[in-house]
Amino acid sequence: MAGILYGIGVGPGDPELITLKAKRLINDSDVLAYPAPETGDGLALKIVRSLLHNTPRLLPLRIPISLSSSPAHHAYDLSAKLLEHELDSGNSVAVICVGDPFFYGSFMYLFERISDRYKTEIIPGVSSPMACAAALKVPLVSRNEILTILPASIEESELENRILNTDAAAIIKVGRHFPKIRRVLRHLRLEKYSLYIEHATMNNQKIIQLEKIDSQKVPYFSMVLVRKIREQEVAGVK
Repeated sequence: MAGILYGIGVGPGDPELITLKAKRLINDSDVLAYPAPETGDGLALKIVRSLLHNTPRLLPLRIPISLSSSPAHHAYDLSAKLLEHELDSGNSVAVICVGDPFFYGSFMYLFERISDRYKTEIIPGVSSPMACAAALKVPLVSRNEILTILPASIEESELENRILNTDAAAIIKVGRHFPKIRRVLRHLRLEKYSLYIEHATMNNQKIIQLEKIDSQKVPYFSMVLVRKIREQEVAGVK
């Protein structure tokens, strides 16, 4: 009998934000699979490591960080085969990912490849916009406001148009795209309505005023929150 596949979100970085169900399934599964770069463990495993007590067998899924989609497609194909082998052997497999499995989560690409053949359960996790808003102490939206989630990698003209036509925007996965974001916000005169945070909920979390950010040092795990409805008081800005 085939094992069960669990797609588990482990939240933005703070282990205490992992749900009770996620913690239980991670420890009860036969195999704990996790996305990782070519070398090293990756963030997802680092988040859960302190919570492991049943020592499930670890299975790294090596997913390269590349601007091209081809290496990633091949890596996900190989990772799916590894999961199939474990599931066909009757092992339950917990696949963890940062944030939520279905909110830009790496698990969704594995889900697309094998979920039609195996029993699968999805355990949601705290996603980055919610974590960042909480750390910034700023509501995302209220009443009839519209929130738009924007990957920082989209074209500059599209980024500007979408910010222009929404009440609030969470620009995620900022990294090397920060100069483009700053240009757009300046052009729309929205800098004073924008807040920046990196590594939310982690030990190295930083909240920085936009004009003080060094664009060469912006990490991938960062977000710019834009609220146009009313100016927010910025608390705890360094």
